[in-house]
Amino acid sequence: MNIPESKNLRIVIVGGGFAGVKLAKSLKNKKVQVVLIDKRNYHTFQPLLYQVSSAGLEPDSIAYPLRKIIKKHENAFFRYAEVEQIFPETKSIQTNIGNLSYDYLVIATGTKTNYFGNAAVKKYSMAMKTIPQALDIRSLMLQNLEKAAISSSDSDRKSFLNFVIVGGGPTGVELAGAIAELKNNILPRDYRDLNPKDMNIHLLEGNSRVLPPMSEHASKKAEKFLLDLGVQVHCNTFVTDYDGKTVKTNSDLKLESETLIWAAGVTGRPIQGLKADVLTERVNRYLVNTYNQINGYASIFALGDIALMKTVDYPNGHPQVAQPAIQQGELLGKNLMNLINGKPLKEFVYKDKGSMATIGRNKAVVDLKRFKFGGFFAWFVWMFVHLMSLVGFRNRVIVFFNWGYNYINFDKAARLIIRPFKRVD
Repeated sequence: MNIPESKNLRIVIVGGGFAGVKLAKSLKNKKVQVVLIDKRNYHTFQPLLYQVSSAGLEPDSIAYPLRKIIKKHENAFFRYAEVEQIFPETKSIQTNIGNLSYDYLVIATGTKTNYFGNAAVKKYSMAMKTIPQALDIRSLMLQNLEKAAISSSDSDRKSFLNFVIVGGGPTGVELAGAIAELKNNILPRDYRDLNPKDMNIHLLEGNSRVLPPMSEHASKKAEKFLLDLGVQVHCNTFVTDYDGKTVKTNSDLKLESETLIWAAGVTGRPIQGLKADVLTERVNRYLVNTYNQINGYASIFALGDIALMKTVDYPNGHPQVAQPAIQQGELLGKNLMNLINGKPLKEFVYKDKGSMATIGRNKAVVDLKRFKFGGFFAWFVWMFVHLMSLVGFRNRVIVFFNWGYNYINFDKAARLIIRPFKRVD
């Protein structure tokens, strides 16, 4: 891998998400050697992936080169690689470009889409965890609008214009709202030969309400906003089968649709080599202590979505969102230096800064400890927080101007089929 030898201890970070990047930043120019490894050469701001999917933003506005993040870190190296196995006995890892030894290993590989064992849904539905997947959704959605415009069959046109989103969490709610705005604002102008009333957006949620992790106040507000936009919300509804054309559910609901977007859950991305009992059975998360050490491994840590830390306040682990990952990454940077210098470690305590979701123009919900609110002010808060959280000044400027342009013109300027999507049967 061509990493130079160093007199300092080597910390290997696997994953360039929120946790991995924050940890790398916290170790800037410390007396350690840092090696950041990721199978992509960029960091993805995942909370805005849905805007790429719905043609609101271009992908480069929510991606940032990992090498650029650490370019001023004299002690850090980046390698574009995928880690295939861990060898804890020899304190080394195997990647697709070679092996590397470590003194401390940090796993921050995040999650992937969880299909809960449904092979048909996995084969025919669209996931949205990466930028390529978001671009696939954008292409498929626009391709189906084009097909609907030339279709002479009413049933085929209906299938092309039916968009089904499974999962009523923040991702599903935000995507449903974005597609509804495309229907309301873009379809009448771009596709004058189509009747906007023929386009339907269905949001399916297995729980009794949308946004189940948030307050009931937020759920009710969000559902009202969705209904106002024309989204059809189906709670207590599970998908049982999908063959690429027909969505079958646990109820009488049966939908003809060429587009099924799966946002119903995630599972961890563990790396082979550690004992099986350090992984939870259903969601593949590493069991860690309050210092983020993986159970039974003093020199191997896990951060963010892949880590499951059980505490009194969070008996099922912390929420799989950006803030726990960022806070864990920052603390682990300090704890690794404490460990190296023989100082006591500090336990992780999550500071919940609240949660939020946007449903569309002037429509959002925010849950804080003392306040819960929705509407225009919540939408403004959501925009400000996400804008400031983006990595890189350039990305903030691009997103700000895109949002401003879209707001003034009721437009989504990125509706381009750059790479046509083709489903592999």
